[in-house]
Amino acid sequence: MPSPQPAQRTLLPEVGAGLVTTLVGFTASFAVVLTGLAAVGASPGQAASGLGALCLAVGLGTLGLSIASRRPLTLAWSTPGAALLGGSAALPGGFGDAVGAFLLCAAAIVATGLWPRLGELVTRIPASLAQAMLAGVMLPLCLAPVTAAAANPAWVLPTVLIWVLGLRWWPRWAVPVAFAAALASVGVAFLLGVAHVDGDALAPSLQWVAPSLSWPAVVGIALPLYIVTMASQNVPGVAVMASFGYPVPWRATLLITGVSSAAAALAGGHAINLAAISAALAAGEESGVPRERRWRSAAFAGALYVAFAAGAAALAGIALAAPGGLLAAVAGLALIATLGSAVQGAWEDASSRLAVVATFLVAASGVSIAGIGAAFWALVVGLVLRWALAARRGA
Repeated sequence: MPSPQPAQRTLLPEVGAGLVTTLVGFTASFAVVLTGLAAVGASPGQAASGLGALCLAVGLGTLGLSIASRRPLTLAWSTPGAALLGGSAALPGGFGDAVGAFLLCAAAIVATGLWPRLGELVTRIPASLAQAMLAGVMLPLCLAPVTAAAANPAWVLPTVLIWVLGLRWWPRWAVPVAFAAALASVGVAFLLGVAHVDGDALAPSLQWVAPSLSWPAVVGIALPLYIVTMASQNVPGVAVMASFGYPVPWRATLLITGVSSAAAALAGGHAINLAAISAALAAGEESGVPRERRWRSAAFAGALYVAFAAGAAALAGIALAAPGGLLAAVAGLALIATLGSAVQGAWEDASSRLAVVATFLVAASGVSIAGIGAAFWALVVGLVLRWALAARRGA
């Protein structure tokens, strides 16, 4: 009697986990990226180019890291960084200044990989103040669903309702499903003649942006972008992967994300980092993939991001044509969970409550002083107050 043949292994579980990782990561935050790039002066074409460049950088970086390390290491664009851009002040040199700031941030990430002392300096910034700054920056964006729904309920409320139902029945897919509902609304708007998009803008393209630099860009964008990318993405990303038993090659990861960020910046992208929230989709037990094969899920996710780059311009063109503040509303819905985490993290430091609240308020105010945005001044106020209160207690 012939012996039974071993069951054939398929790649379907790995492909499925990679697809979920890419779909959730992309659809949950791409609207935040478009909103942030537009806020710092990007034209619709430049914003679409930035999104496409980020997809390429995330995809190629994830492929390289996962294959080389045989670990399910995934990269992502800096969603907190994109939210920071959304609350930034206009720059003297327009989007060119923003691109210069992106390049400077990328250089700082590379320097952190080469010089660990720089990373130690970042970690010395109190986490509560960094979280308070991030929460304050995100607050106006998270208010967009409320203001947009009040101003244009017919366009916005259906998407918000779908998001609420998604939270009830499909929590992981709540934002992607809301995005699908928004796309349906955009389709109706096209049929009614309310929304219009240039057909040429839908073709895949990367627009190279000449970088420039100004003091407001360095202090108001490059420095806060580096801090939130490191403190809110890279450091938590290492902790998330460690919780699944996968050590992260810190130096290699920073070098790859820094170089990838620099390449994406020249086409309008802001920053690449180690995935934190979406990392569990490829590395966790719920992926249904055996532990020793989960790196393949990350590799498939990287390949899918590269494929998504081809459609980024079309998706961005359609999304940017959305009527009634619909895109801003979707971006706000995507950030609500992150806002909640930032508020919780900031409020845990009971000894610095006053400094935390002041940091939050300054960041949320959106003020610009000497051309420098609120994120920088929020950190300054928070650090000064924290020092003053600690000195008083020690007196």
